[in-house]
Amino acid sequence: MSLIVFPAIDLKGGKVVRLAEGDMARATIYADDPAEQAAAFAAAGAGHLHVVDLDGAFAGESVNGGAVADILQRFPGHVQLGGGIRTRADVERWFALGVSRLVLGTAALTDPDFVRAAAAEWPGGIVVAVDARDGMVATHGWADVSDVPVIDLARRFEDAGVASLLFTDVGRDGMMKGCNVDATVDLARAVSIPVIASGGVKGIADIHLLALHAKDGIEGVITGRALYDGRLDLAAALAVAAA
Repeated sequence: MSLIVFPAIDLKGGKVVRLAEGDMARATIYADDPAEQAAAFAAAGAGHLHVVDLDGAFAGESVNGGAVADILQRFPGHVQLGGGIRTRADVERWFALGVSRLVLGTAALTDPDFVRAAAAEWPGGIVVAVDARDGMVATHGWADVSDVPVIDLARRFEDAGVASLLFTDVGRDGMMKGCNVDATVDLARAVSIPVIASGGVKGIADIHLLALHAKDGIEGVITGRALYDGRLDLAAALAVAAA
């Protein structure tokens, strides 16, 4: 089994940004043209891309839809999209436009029946985000923290046919502290759904550690700031993940 490396493009105000610990007030702009950035990732060998409409996550509806559509035109691989996707119409529209997989986070907690129905209608197309602050599920762009443990939310979807779980340690996201490998692996071992790691990747060592646990159910890893800051070379990450 090989690990999928997902370069991340987070959208705020039509630009590529990275947040610190999910805080919209602590955003660093890395590129003005998201589609150009997507093309650059493709040129470096990426076959998958993780895109988040940050404004949409807070608004509860698509805000950077135009930028996402431009990315879809420029990136020839698989695009995984999250942020503000709360209705069946949203899901239908994005799949029709060419998105490969959709990430549902807040809806997984507030409207699990909707998520189950989407997973049944679009097999292999729905990813459930289980975002954690101190082990509890964070929602609405990580602005709110529930009283639901991450593992409990994950287990609710074991029989739903979702493609993967996207696990983010919010306290590490964008902070270059290193991925929370232990918590990610613990989650993967506790459920039968593949898990994608996210939050805090700071270099090639994180990619290597996660790749060693592919057999435990770690499907992939999302990395953003490390790529933009030059601490992680995408081609090298892809090579380690494939090995």
